[in-house]
Amino acid sequence: MTQLKSSTSIYEDKKRILNSAHSVFKIESEAIAALADRLTNDFVEVVNLIDCSSGSLIVMGIGKSGLIGKKIAATFSSIGIPAVFLHAAEGSHGDLGIVSKKDLILAISNSGETEEILKILPFVNRIGATLVGLTGNLQSTLAKRSDYVLDIAVEKEACPLDLAPTASTAAALAMGDALAIALINKKGIQKEDFAQNHPGGNIGKRLLTSVGDLMRTGDGIPVVQLESDIFSVLSEMSQKGLGTTAVVDSENHVAGIVTDGDIRRLIETKKDISETRAKELMTQNPKTINKDNLATKAVQIMEKHAISSLIVSDDQGKIDGIIHLQDLLKAGIV
Repeated sequence: MTQLKSSTSIYEDKKRILNSAHSVFKIESEAIAALADRLTNDFVEVVNLIDCSSGSLIVMGIGKSGLIGKKIAATFSSIGIPAVFLHAAEGSHGDLGIVSKKDLILAISNSGETEEILKILPFVNRIGATLVGLTGNLQSTLAKRSDYVLDIAVEKEACPLDLAPTASTAAALAMGDALAIALINKKGIQKEDFAQNHPGGNIGKRLLTSVGDLMRTGDGIPVVQLESDIFSVLSEMSQKGLGTTAVVDSENHVAGIVTDGDIRRLIETKKDISETRAKELMTQNPKTINKDNLATKAVQIMEKHAISSLIVSDDQGKIDGIIHLQDLLKAGIV
């Protein structure tokens, strides 16, 4: 009986925890969804202002709003919009020196009455910078003194005490993301543009690394001539260690490719293979790629055709190199 109660208690505890999590997801998702109905022309104007601004985007906040502000500033920087986070408390102690007239200030305060932010407003007005208020209170001091207002009000916090910033911070973050994505679409930012701001990590590797950066060239290319005998083919494949070799004509144009599988299938015929030439063994019109293509495209071609090597050729069909799945794995592309 004691064991039964213990099991029931564990079950009820698990149920309460999961129900709590479900409640948070529901409240925060509903809070974010509700923002769409409160978008006004101010949102459009702010996007246009950021797009044509010759200054920087200064995101300002304190506490939890400050943490959200840091993320919003980082997002804008990542898409090529000059942005910096200004801690509101530090702003009135010297950091306002980063603000100029041509900048746009994005001030985040759910209540719209954050003391540290209100202290800075006279300076913002004096210098002539544009002020955008992200607030949940349209009657607040921040809303009334802003040039543009973005409404991030929420019906309630996900916190059962309705105290800890949860739904309100989620709404502020979502509004910042909405501004950033609107700018991506307006400016026509492409993957290559995004990659310029992410040279490190997996994003940079995938969006900046070209086939030419990774391909094997010169003596590292396994290559034989059309008339090469099978022993030369085997020797080249063994020396270069890729299990394949390109076949070229007298002018170095790609004619075909020979793989381990081709050799095995030839041996299985039990014929005398000593007189076999590369041109009889090769697969004609092999898959090739240009060295200027992204390495990720090489991965896509390999996956689509279930192959592990790609010959790299120029616009005239001459061999430039070869790229193997191993090269892509070592570079972190796959």
